Amino acid sequence: CLDVTFNEDASQIRLRNAALNFSFLRRLAINLFRADSSRALSLPKKRKAAAWNPDYLAQVLNLQKI
Repeated sequence: CLDVTFNEDASQIRLRNAALNFSFLRRLAINLFRADSSRALSLPKKRKAAAWNPDYLAQVLNLQKI
């Protein structure tokens, strides 16, 4: 799932703990997108929608505070 959504296999992050840190951030982002039920989109499309629409991104990030 991480490879489909974030193309993780092609990541060139190799420094010290950076790969582990970015893997954690990617898993966090996927879990936030999965928890969002306001749109019936695939995970890659939700990610793209959040990149294009700051209001949707704020909505996804606010799910964690509820």
